[in-house]
Amino acid sequence: MTEAYIRAEHITKQYDKEPVLKDLNAVLQKGEILGFLGPSGAGKTTTIKILTGQLKPTSGDAYLLGIHVKNMDETIYEQIGIVTDQSGVYERLSVYENLKYFARILRVDAGEIDGLLQRVGLLEHKKKAAGKLSKGQMQRLVLARAVLHKPRILFLDEPTSGLDPSTALEIHRMLTELKNEGMAIFLTTHNMEEAAKLCDHVALLNDGQIVEYGTPKELCLRYNRDKRYRVLLESGEELVLAQTQENVDRLSELMKSNQVAALHSCEPTLESVFLTVTGRKLQ
Repeated sequence: MTEAYIRAEHITKQYDKEPVLKDLNAVLQKGEILGFLGPSGAGKTTTIKILTGQLKPTSGDAYLLGIHVKNMDETIYEQIGIVTDQSGVYERLSVYENLKYFARILRVDAGEIDGLLQRVGLLEHKKKAAGKLSKGQMQRLVLARAVLHKPRILFLDEPTSGLDPSTALEIHRMLTELKNEGMAIFLTTHNMEEAAKLCDHVALLNDGQIVEYGTPKELCLRYNRDKRYRVLLESGEELVLAQTQENVDRLSELMKSNQVAALHSCEPTLESVFLTVTGRKLQ
């Protein structure tokens, strides 16, 4: 039986009568990653601020762990973690001292810090001043701080933006582990490849409105209207075949004669689905 950790119902947000979010509905279950995907200005960060009680919606209701956001108190913040570009790190303190400071605030045993630093690959840098970390190391420190108290919900706002592929891969690995341990993760990103890899469900957000919702695979198959297949032959030749009876017969003959080295379907990517639905590119 699933357990809803986040529920947003008909959320709208306006600034000076200018709509930022329009009738937004979403659910995040325990042990899932939900991706809110869209370009800058689509309303992703605003959504996080409303769900964490930092902003009041113009209308609609949002619940965290069954509690309405307007009724949240400090105890709820002991059960959530937040990673944003503005996540506070004390640059003059060492990596270890940063986590020790937050461990005291969050009532976490400081004896767990080294294990967490090992997990995020920062143990050898524990004595280094946070201000001297690389961007990738800083992001791992921010993530470590956000999960230090083992929150039930983790909010991530563009967590791998600007990071090198190796560092992004390490963060992806850790997020998958946290999800498998039962954490619910709310992820905003404009990186559709990242979302397809990590997310159980995705919401495509455009101009403050969810224009599509489902699993990454569901969305890609839903818009696979021009069915084609990429065929790599043993000779090195590559063919792209539309799904017609003539090509089905041709492919059958190629396979019978052992000429096919690889066969792939050509369903669209999440990024091409977004372009189809909105007419907009992500950048």
